[in-house]
Amino acid sequence: MKTDPHINLTQQDRAHWMSVLARAPTDRLAQAVTQFGELPSYLWLRKPEAGLAMVRARTGGSGAQFNLGEMSVIRCALRLSSGETGIAYVAGRNRHHAEWAALFDALLQTDARAAVQAKVIAPLEQWLQEKRARAVAEAKASKVEFMTMVRGEDA
Repeated sequence: MKTDPHINLTQQDRAHWMSVLARAPTDRLAQAVTQFGELPSYLWLRKPEAGLAMVRARTGGSGAQFNLGEMSVIRCALRLSSGETGIAYVAGRNRHHAEWAALFDALLQTDARAAVQAKVIAPLEQWLQEKRARAVAEAKASKVEFMTMVRGEDA
C-alpha cells in the first residue's frame, strides 16, 4: 500500500485514532481485526515489550504533582512493507493488542485510511462513547440531592 500524497494528516488526527486504539477493549479490537480482512505484511522495529510507567496525579486536579504509582504498559513499533511506521503504547500486558494498534496506526497513514476509519476506528469510537454515556447515566442515577431547612433564628 502506498501513502496517498493527498491525505492531509494532522498530529491531532493521529493522536485521536491512537487513543481510540489504545483504549479499545482487546476483544473488540480482535473482532475488528477479523472483520477488516487481509492485513499487510510488516517488519518489527520493536517487538511488543512490557514495562512500567509512573502515573502522576495532582490533588484536586490543580495541586502539586505526586507519584500515584506504576502501571503496566506494553509498546511496539512496526513498519509496513510500503514504508509506513506504526507505533502503539497500550495499558496492560496484552501483546496482541499493541501489535494490532500499531498495525492499524500504520494503515491509517496509507490509502487504506478510509477503510480503517470505517471498519475499525468508527465502531470502536462509537462503543467507547456508548460506554462513557452508560457510566455517566449510572453515576447520575446515584446522585443524591441534599436539602436543608433554614431555622428561624438563622434566617
